Amino acid sequence: MNESDISVRIGFVLLPQFAMGAFAAFADLLGLLDAQTDTPGPCAWEVVADTLIPVRSASGIQVVPTDLLGDPLRFGYIVVAGGPLSPAADASPALLAWLRQAARGGRHLVGLCNGVHALAGAGVLAGYRLCVGGDQYRDFTDRFPAIAPERIVTDRLSVFDRRRITCAGGAAVTDVAVRILRRHLPEADVCRALRCLQIDAAGGQGGQIQPPPPGVPVESPPALRRAALVIEQYAGQIPGLGDLADRLGLSPRQLQRLFRQHLDTTPQAYARAVRLRQAAWMLRHTDKSIAAIASDCGFSDAAHMARVFRVEHGMAPGAWRREQKENTV
Repeated sequence: MNESDISVRIGFVLLPQFAMGAFAAFADLLGLLDAQTDTPGPCAWEVVADTLIPVRSASGIQVVPTDLLGDPLRFGYIVVAGGPLSPAADASPALLAWLRQAARGGRHLVGLCNGVHALAGAGVLAGYRLCVGGDQYRDFTDRFPAIAPERIVTDRLSVFDRRRITCAGGAAVTDVAVRILRRHLPEADVCRALRCLQIDAAGGQGGQIQPPPPGVPVESPPALRRAALVIEQYAGQIPGLGDLADRLGLSPRQLQRLFRQHLDTTPQAYARAVRLRQAAWMLRHTDKSIAAIASDCGFSDAAHMARVFRVEHGMAPGAWRREQKENTV
């Protein structure tokens, strides 16, 4: 096969503590597509980094980069594979500059798991919708306050927006890989590779939902799970009942019925519980003032939060914070 016969070129960047499953979801598919031919296959890919030091995954397995960063324009897609937790440190300046060069060259940039942090740190997500794992949402918005909350998606597992693709991880990474490969390769080849991996060949259609928050059954209707995830994301400025229902393609009455039937509560009461839970977390884990926490969590003022908090916890926020700190000493 000539160089001109290669249909898709992918450069992988593996961040420290990356999720091996996310990387393997791509690599397994690419390897099987190559194995289906007697000559080098239609995909070319390599792992690149700013050094050739092995990168340790979250599982402890290390992967040695095959090349230095070099010219990013030799790839059609650059996949930044991160891990399941918020990154402990920012990506290196060299990598961030390399990602900016790739963006200027019109390349597709893919962020898997916390790889979205690296893309945001490089400043290549401005004006794009992006997917962030629900557990990383607060940390992400604290690190990148310039990214508007309405552009961040936490109720879906992946987002394709022009030349930016972001995925929260898990099984959805395979979905992302399939959607990309179907753009460039014959459908029959992709389906054969999926069958070899025992994966439904009808996959790659997108729309998967992130795992629901605590207290919301995983078997509950998708619309309810999405509603709960949106409420968790916008705890400080939760959309009104009508706006939330519109976002989900439901009427307000249908949305209320879902919450009542499956959670024995109302959307408003669920939202209030989310605000209280996040306020309690911030009281325990941050040094923010009670007034600042009240504002962040969507209460009208500190007195309003104190009234609601006392009903739930039996004491004022300040006293509860002191008690929690004493119990951790």
